[in-house]
Amino acid sequence: MSLERFGKMQIVIGLVLLAIGSVLTIILLQVGTKSYVLLFLMMVSLIVLLVLKRYLLDERFMMITVYALLAATFLNNAFFAINLGFFSLFPYRFLLIIVGFLIVFNLIRLEFRNDLWRNWQQVKVKGSLLFFVFWLYYAMLTLIWAKSVTEGIKYLSILIMGIFLLFIVTIFINDLRRITNFYYIWISMTVFLMLIGYWNYFTKNHLPSSTLYEGPEYKQHYPTSVFHNQNDYATFLSLSLFFFLSLIRNGKNVYWRAAGVGLSLVSIHQIILTESRASQLGALAGVGIYVFILCNKKIKRLLLVLGTLGTALFVLVFYSKIWETFTSLFLTPTVQDFTERLPSNEGRANLMRNAFHFTLDSLGLGIGAGNAEYYMQNYLIHDTDGVVNIHFWFLEILTNFGIFVLLGYLTLYGYLLYKLYKYHQAQLALNYRLIVEAILVSLGAFVFSSISPSSVANLYFHWVLFAFALATLNILRKNHSKYAQPVSLNEGG
Repeated sequence: MSLERFGKMQIVIGLVLLAIGSVLTIILLQVGTKSYVLLFLMMVSLIVLLVLKRYLLDERFMMITVYALLAATFLNNAFFAINLGFFSLFPYRFLLIIVGFLIVFNLIRLEFRNDLWRNWQQVKVKGSLLFFVFWLYYAMLTLIWAKSVTEGIKYLSILIMGIFLLFIVTIFINDLRRITNFYYIWISMTVFLMLIGYWNYFTKNHLPSSTLYEGPEYKQHYPTSVFHNQNDYATFLSLSLFFFLSLIRNGKNVYWRAAGVGLSLVSIHQIILTESRASQLGALAGVGIYVFILCNKKIKRLLLVLGTLGTALFVLVFYSKIWETFTSLFLTPTVQDFTERLPSNEGRANLMRNAFHFTLDSLGLGIGAGNAEYYMQNYLIHDTDGVVNIHFWFLEILTNFGIFVLLGYLTLYGYLLYKLYKYHQAQLALNYRLIVEAILVSLGAFVFSSISPSSVANLYFHWVLFAFALATLNILRKNHSKYAQPVSLNEGG
């Protein structure tokens, strides 16, 4: 591209940015009192982008921004957020917009377009990514019959951001060097969040993003870090624990392994401090999965046989008690009694009963994106003591989007677990094993710990974990002929 043509292109881009800024200005002036802050930031950003246009065309700048985006996903809205009424802007979302802009901005370069197309052609997990596209389109379709379109649009925005992140990571985090950087970003950000967790515990202070901020005195000792509550934080820790355990086994030297030991103990301690039973169960289940995948074939067969026999014996011995508990929670009529609080197990059971009722009422098609809470508030059959979040991620998907999306999600989830397990059993090199073990066991633990949060959709680390898994599987499939060989960490850029 000639210098003259490039200059004309910059003028066109500047005019487009000016037009976008003008439209946003008109919109923001209608929003509220804080809109001028965002307006100021946007104008400054536009000026900076025009001044730094030379650097914006550098691939290294793109990758630095992608790494910053990944780090920002762990911070939620704890330190900086602008509430626009219909939308809240904080670092993760701001950087996601910047990355999207950089991709569009760089499309003027033939070299970038070729690289982008070549990267997409080399993606070996297109089917998995296309499922998320199907999910997104189906979510938009459900707005036709959703009772609350407003809640549906809010939920849809979360899906769009999460799925966009999946595509960004899979396309740009495409070699061992970059995926290893991704791993260390997760480790580093977890350490930072755990420091905040101990600050919560010892000082009994919380960030404004926490529900315990200026909350009841008897709950102030729970660590929440940057999360909404202690359950969300515990779920995150129950996944991060296995990144630390993998570091113990696969760290490149004794210092990294020692760090893995210390950080594992810290994460276990903080999970206990949260008193989140589901996350504690998830951590225990994850340890069991980790032990299982590390055993040889004979011991695995023995463990499977013993596990099957133990489960059958347990059901046989305690059959009457199990059936009595099941019928009391799920089959007996419930009485609306607002004078006393429901026991926790009854409340959770009633949430599930309502969710199944809503799903059946929708003929298995789902009640509409983001409408589960709306239905719990307005159409509940069984008393939930004012709780409107389902507190079970897989059931939330079923209720909002129906059986087809849930089956697709479960199939993809099982596929990721199976493929990563098969690669792990193929004698991976140390560098690959460090990543695969962390993701494989974290995915297994998440099945249990996902019961703890009120909702998983807006927990951004869930999307990051999925992105991590897809990117890792993509790299392994691309390098299927050499993934078992020692590979230098200097690969890629």
